[in-house]
Amino acid sequence: MSTPTPQVAGEAAEAKENDWVKGDEQAKVTLVEYGDFQCPACATYYFLTKKLVEEVPQGFKIVYRHYPLTTLHKNAFTAARASEAAGAQGKFWEMHDLLYEKQSDWSEEENPKDKFVAYAKELGLDEAKFNEDFEKNEYKDKIEAHMAEATSLGVNATPTFYLNGTKIQPTSYEEFKKLVEDQIRGYSVQ
Repeated sequence: MSTPTPQVAGEAAEAKENDWVKGDEQAKVTLVEYGDFQCPACATYYFLTKKLVEEVPQGFKIVYRHYPLTTLHKNAFTAARASEAAGAQGKFWEMHDLLYEKQSDWSEEENPKDKFVAYAKELGLDEAKFNEDFEKNEYKDKIEAHMAEATSLGVNATPTFYLNGTKIQPTSYEEFKKLVEDQIRGYSVQ
C-alpha cells in the first residue's frame, strides 16, 4: 500500500508583503489559511487556530488569505472587504475575530454592511475612513488576487490550510497542534 504524497504548494509556503500575519513573525514555520468569514467550518477552525496561537506562542506564524465562496455565501466577499477596511486602520485581526465570533449575527443579513460598520465602531475605528476603505478597489483587488491564487493551488473548500507549503487537513485540535509542533521541532534541531 502506498503512502499518499502530500500536496505541496510553494506559493502558499511563505508570508507575502501584503499578507495578514499573526504570531511569531520571525518563525520559520508558516501556517497559511485560505478562509471565508461566512463559512461555518472556518468559524469552527477559527477557535482552534486562536487556541493554537495562545498555546504555542513561539516558533510559528499564521497567515490569513481570503477565499470567499461567493456561490455559497452571499456575504463572504463583503465580510472580506470589511476586514481589509479594518486592516487599513491596523485592526485586521480584531475584525477577523469579530466576524467569526459574530458570524450568526450577520451571515444571513440582506445587507450586512451596517453590522460591519457597528463592529468598526466597536473597535474604535474612524467610521468615515472605514466606509471609504471598504469601497476601495485596491482591497477588492487584493481579495480577488487571493481567490485566484487559491484557485491556482487547487483550493476548492474552506478552510484550507498549508503548513510550510504542504496542504494539511487536521480533524481535531490535538492533530492540528501536533502537526505545528512537529514542524517547529524539525527546525529547532537543524
